[in-house]
Amino acid sequence: MNVVALSLLVGMGSAIVGLLPWLMTGMVLPLQNLWALDTAADEMPMALLPFSQYLIGLIAGLIVTGSAIAGGVARVTRARHPLDPRALAVGMLIVQLGSLVQTAITVFRGLSDDCESWIYLAALVAGTLVAILLGQLLLLLIARAARPGAAIAASIAAVALGPWLNALVIQPWSLVTPSNLALLGLVRWVPAVIVGITLAWCGLATIRRVVAAIVCLLVLWIGSAAVPAVGAAVGSRVLARNPGEMLHYAGRVFVNVLIDATASALFVILAVAVMAGGLAVRWVIQRRRVTALPA
Repeated sequence: MNVVALSLLVGMGSAIVGLLPWLMTGMVLPLQNLWALDTAADEMPMALLPFSQYLIGLIAGLIVTGSAIAGGVARVTRARHPLDPRALAVGMLIVQLGSLVQTAITVFRGLSDDCESWIYLAALVAGTLVAILLGQLLLLLIARAARPGAAIAASIAAVALGPWLNALVIQPWSLVTPSNLALLGLVRWVPAVIVGITLAWCGLATIRRVVAAIVCLLVLWIGSAAVPAVGAAVGSRVLARNPGEMLHYAGRVFVNVLIDATASALFVILAVAVMAGGLAVRWVIQRRRVTALPA
């Protein structure tokens, strides 16, 4: 198999892995507030993406996580078995755009025929397109950029991984049990651990890498506050008809989470601790290699 064909398959496979938390649910479209006919939850049509204003964060997580996986595979294998980043990107687009088109058509057929429904569908399609474009950028940066750029891209992907992991642990609108609630409490720290590992891999040997480390930590801190803020504002039916109030509410939630150490700053502290541990391990390994060299 040639490199282009293999890269296409890896890109498509990575996109499918990104969709995994939604695929595992059975892909039944969430109930829609603007649906034309009264329909029971189990009678909703199947869709490849969970179009709903309540699941904006999950949609972004499904798209960006798949793209980051493809970029990571390309980065890890580029020394011995280099993949074609352009073919990877095309493979991702085949799956992600195909999923978007299928979902948009399915939702279009069921929505009420009014202006509010058109705006709702257009907003979801536009938001998904933005996530796809962001995923393409992160894929290329992770696959080919120098370590500082790749580290920043990986940190952005780590933030998007949060909703992906939550959906993998417990399906949207499923019954919360003590066991999966405890697991949710653990996986919420995974993005911070990933950022810490990424920073240890990147290192602090140059000014560029130090700046990249600061940016990565800011991404983690700000992103950890932005995701719940956007979800809370967009998921409010009360604010749906008032974009100004929605934006104001999102800003209030964002600020509250940002200054709450238990909800935001602790992620940064954990990332720094993991980075310090990783750098210490790297230093020990390098020292052993130096002492093992013949005199």
